[in-house]
Amino acid sequence: MVRHRERHGAQRAGWLRAAVLGANDGLVSTSSLVVGVAASGASSGAILTAGLAGLTAGALSMAAGEFVSVSAQADVERADLATERAELAASPVAEFAELVGIYEHRGLPRELAEKVAAALTERDALGAHMRDELGHNETNQARPLQAASASAASFTLGALVPFVGMAAPAGTARLLLIVAVTVLGLAVAGALAARAAGTALLRPTLRVLLGGCAAMAVTALVGVLANAAGA
Repeated sequence: MVRHRERHGAQRAGWLRAAVLGANDGLVSTSSLVVGVAASGASSGAILTAGLAGLTAGALSMAAGEFVSVSAQADVERADLATERAELAASPVAEFAELVGIYEHRGLPRELAEKVAAALTERDALGAHMRDELGHNETNQARPLQAASASAASFTLGALVPFVGMAAPAGTARLLLIVAVTVLGLAVAGALAARAAGTALLRPTLRVLLGGCAAMAVTALVGVLANAAGA
């Protein structure tokens, strides 16, 4: 018997979302910060300090934010589990009828829906209700530590890219190199995210590029205005 292998992105959805968000945020926020400070005419030391501070604060913020938000999702899942367990213990007949109704609504004839509900209830009634009534499943289960780690690590990697531009001499050349390496990093991040998700490359890559370039442009303008106001 030949096994049919399929590749789906659902199993990677949790950490992939956190990693893509972290890398994109690391690239955009750090490069925008560095470009804005550089455009204000600050010294190399001030630019480097601002970039490092942004990297550290951003990585910790992303990790904490992901952990809190995904933990809240996990709390909801646990609460639903406890509620459903109590309902099954208190009203098994009503819960069985509810399961039958769900399968009928999905297109199964009444008799078949009853057989499916009976088989799944006998095997794992709680699991059947969590999956088919509430939409919870192991594939999409909330994993706070995984999300926090993926987000912090990817943010750090993304935030390191703009520092390559610091190798150029101070002035316009440095700004241009920071922007150039950031744009390249955004393109790579968008393409890798699209590839990991199994989608076409063009739209996700352009989405990341346009958003990042807009953020850098606005922050650079703020830096120029700040420099002009302080002159």
